[in-house]
Amino acid sequence: MSSDAPPGPRGGAVATRLDGRGIAAAVVANTLWGLLPAFWAAMAPAGPVEILAQRIVWTTLIMFGVLTFVHGWGELRGLRARTWSAIATGALLITLNWGGFIVAVQLGWVLDAALGYFVSPLVSVLLGVFVLRERLRPAQWVAVAVGAAAVAVVAIENGRIPWIAIVLSVSFGLYGLIKKTVPVGATAGLTAEGIVLGPIALTVAVVLVVTGHGTFATHGAGHAALMVASGFATVAPLLLYGIGARRVPLTVTGLLMYVNPVLQFLYAVVVAHEDMPAGRWIGFGLVWVALAVFSVDMLHTDRRRRATAASPPRDQRRPRSRAETARLRRS
Repeated sequence: MSSDAPPGPRGGAVATRLDGRGIAAAVVANTLWGLLPAFWAAMAPAGPVEILAQRIVWTTLIMFGVLTFVHGWGELRGLRARTWSAIATGALLITLNWGGFIVAVQLGWVLDAALGYFVSPLVSVLLGVFVLRERLRPAQWVAVAVGAAAVAVVAIENGRIPWIAIVLSVSFGLYGLIKKTVPVGATAGLTAEGIVLGPIALTVAVVLVVTGHGTFATHGAGHAALMVASGFATVAPLLLYGIGARRVPLTVTGLLMYVNPVLQFLYAVVVAHEDMPAGRWIGFGLVWVALAVFSVDMLHTDRRRRATAASPPRDQRRPRSRAETARLRRS
């Protein structure tokens, strides 16, 4: 499966110009992800285990249909055991991510979930340092330090560690790291994760119904339809995000991903009426400062990279003759 705020696209051509349809697709995808707290809340009185199991089951069935439609099953044939091991690890991480998010909604901790998705880009940067041995630019270190301070401020204000935020950001970051090692596209990868998780989720869903602990068959057709719709609520934004990622630069899709936690934040404050004391405002303010520093640095680096790629190497520039120099001056 893929996270409610998926990592950037892997492989393939990278878009280098703005495209209206691509931006629209990315905005709609992140808006749908940002509205998921309201969707999961509407599934009450179902518990998080049942919601998670139903989501995985219906997402898997839909992805089977999608992969068949695009003739993509060949991508999964012949995968080595090591690749399937990486897929299974990613599947477990995204199960943890999804389950943590659903629990956050049911406990009324959507602000913590939003904090987790705000912080997740910084966690991914740290994973790049410690796992991939990447080197950070000074601005990135500043962003990470301010982000860590923000989490500390929120923890002090809450009187507890914001474990939901930590679980979501770390599981999301690790999932993105794992996805970089899997040599399959997004659609095939999502289906492969469903192959791993689907039988387990189906077993859990059936056991809950048979033992009378589930709500799928006991709370009316509308409730059951919501359960089925959870698969579409998962697949639709992923496909739209994929369209956007192919049409617009990665830096733009990365910035648009902040739409998701912003909407989660607004839902928590405006709709769910979660407490927002001064300490939390300070903590979230620090997060937004960190993301601003991170985003400006990312845009500056991307612009400089494009400028370097557009100009030929210095040793390939042919010196102008005196005649060419004179002609250019006259023009």
